[in-house]
Amino acid sequence: ALQDEVPPLFIWSRMWHNSAKSSDERMKPLTDVMESISAATVRLPRVALRRMLRLVRILSRLSHSPEYRQQVYAQVPAMARFDPGHDAVMMCYDFHLVDDWPRLIEVNTNAGGGLLAYLAQHPGAPAQAAALTPKLKSRLLQTFATEIAGFSGGAQKKPAAIVILDETPEQQHLYVEMQAFADLFEDWGVPTTIADPEQLEAHAEGVRCGDRKIDLIYNRHCDFYLASDVMAGLREAYLNGTICLTPNPHMYGLLADKRRMLLWSDVALRSSWGLSAKDQALLDRVLPRITLLADQDPEQVWAARKELVFKPVDSYGSKGVLLGEKTTRKRFRQLPPETTLIQDFVPPNMTEVPGHEAMKTDFRLFAYRQQALGITARLYRGQVTNMRTAGGGFAKVTLGP
Repeated sequence: ALQDEVPPLFIWSRMWHNSAKSSDERMKPLTDVMESISAATVRLPRVALRRMLRLVRILSRLSHSPEYRQQVYAQVPAMARFDPGHDAVMMCYDFHLVDDWPRLIEVNTNAGGGLLAYLAQHPGAPAQAAALTPKLKSRLLQTFATEIAGFSGGAQKKPAAIVILDETPEQQHLYVEMQAFADLFEDWGVPTTIADPEQLEAHAEGVRCGDRKIDLIYNRHCDFYLASDVMAGLREAYLNGTICLTPNPHMYGLLADKRRMLLWSDVALRSSWGLSAKDQALLDRVLPRITLLADQDPEQVWAARKELVFKPVDSYGSKGVLLGEKTTRKRFRQLPPETTLIQDFVPPNMTEVPGHEAMKTDFRLFAYRQQALGITARLYRGQVTNMRTAGGGFAKVTLGP
């Protein structure tokens, strides 16, 4: 039942449709990506996976709760208070494991790594033409179909044209993955372009890329609130309801902005959300204690630093994250109190990797709304998660007792 509920993440990929490039140029991105795949296998207790799934479902339900939204809307920019009528594809939830209990590290929109998760789970699969079952292919495409249906009020069953959006996408480590998604959409019968925001003609009336009108953008850009000048036209189109943007500022504000963990950890606030006692108990066990530096005595925080992690509220990809035990007094004094979160340090698991030292491990669960899409492990060394450690990267997960 769990395998049906959480399949290995899948990507349909021909990947190399640009015949203008030389063979070496076409193979280099794949070589770079393969270096981020580990040969190790990581065991995950089934009960831990069930608890992860329960958390995803609780948070997904909360994101649609009027009481919860009211509290979030009081804390987010106006951009994040606009409800576009749909959710967000390819979200992920990152965990460490303490015995059989997962501990949530963070929630992400614009999550990448699906292709690597698939290749790690199926090391014998050909990278250029992954053999997917119709059921697996349908499950991923259905998330995008559900998004465009929500955006169009049920008038559309699939997008007419898609842009996969990121900053200078060809320079991104996961550009190969964007190509894989483009192939998936093209096989679905939907013309697809991978583009930088500057390549779009965007304004309140809609979005065009070249001579094509776009009705859905698969957004992998990390300007989560569309605040930069380059996103101004897209911002207007999104607010005017002329583009289906997924993921989007609304869902980022509701679930992925790191400040939401402050809400989830507040027992008094949670009492107004209609959660069951069982759900409350799960949150107590899965959520690490988290506070804002501005609300604490700096000297007490400094004294307890070895048990803490410091995170900028608006960072992504582990940027700016500091382990307390590695933080100098000078660096600590430089942390902006109003935008620095203090989180209990939850040590990562360790995985034995043949031919290498044991590596730190976290688990990434990909999901759409309350539906799990796949689970993977990420192996690394160093202070924060990285995919460049020799022998590390995305790894296969097996479910155990």
